[in-house]
Amino acid sequence: MSKVYFIKNSESDYNMLGKDALELLKKIVSETGHRFEKEVPIKVHFGEKGNKTFIPANCYDETINYLKEKGVSPAYIETNVLYRGSRTTTELHIETAKAHGFTRIPIIIADGDIGTEYDEIEINKDYINKCKIGKGYGSFKQFIVMSHFKGHIAAGFGGALKQLAMGFAARSGKLEQHSGISPVVDAEKCISCGICVNKCNYSAIQTPDTAVIDESKCIGCAGCIAVCPKGAIENTWGGSHFLEKLSEYAYGASKDKDIIYITFVHNITEECDCAGIPMKPIVGNIGILAGKDPVALDTACLDLVQKNSGKKLFEEGRPSLIHAEKIGLGTMEYQIVEIDK
Repeated sequence: MSKVYFIKNSESDYNMLGKDALELLKKIVSETGHRFEKEVPIKVHFGEKGNKTFIPANCYDETINYLKEKGVSPAYIETNVLYRGSRTTTELHIETAKAHGFTRIPIIIADGDIGTEYDEIEINKDYINKCKIGKGYGSFKQFIVMSHFKGHIAAGFGGALKQLAMGFAARSGKLEQHSGISPVVDAEKCISCGICVNKCNYSAIQTPDTAVIDESKCIGCAGCIAVCPKGAIENTWGGSHFLEKLSEYAYGASKDKDIIYITFVHNITEECDCAGIPMKPIVGNIGILAGKDPVALDTACLDLVQKNSGKKLFEEGRPSLIHAEKIGLGTMEYQIVEIDK
């Protein structure tokens, strides 16, 4: 059984949320004897352009101040997204992050300019043998993973596991989780410009009339998705065993890393922060939870959301927790330790 620390907070005062997050961080540091490295990145989600319910930058200020007081150099860390949007390339991603207020500390986009730089982490699980994790993550031993708990169209919900699995994976790793197959070309959009052909290092794309991807040569790096000027190259979302693959990537992302997890159960929307549209919360604000076990933490968040809503919200994501426990990432058995403010 793992401890999950909890502070109730139903308010919308983001400065207070940041203070509560720090209290939980301090509690974990005290109880576990945690000792920080000199550099500790904070894994966050900057929110897609147009999204209004992502966790705002000032929620991280207290944690940043605390780390600096301890002589630690913090940075935000993320990877580029798989789909076409305001965070597809490093240039656009950092531009979006700064527009959303993430300016206090350096920003590391761990998988390179267009999401193709990665290290392979061997895990040899049921569906994934080697995880393609953004190369920049390999430079660090410790992380603070700060997540926003909300719905997700494919995963059921997004929390700590998704922050690890999708947030640490390079573009090809994201593609492997979603489908395990090559991207597809929309012939009506393709203009046969040849940019994808020149980008591909594996001679997997030809343009006789429109671009054609040879699945026997394609390694699924998805770099072509990022460079296509017309958005003609697309993913096939979902795929078989997506939830299990997500859990296995979370395992690979956290392998041999020392991580503290903090999750904001606020602004609980039906879809995730990758949706570039304003959304309305579907459940009232609950509070902040934290721990060292991402499986226990996500399970506690899911149970609290369902208890507070009176509905089985996001239940379709629970198999990811079951598989994560099965492969040894953590336990679904948890003890809530409520912290009085």
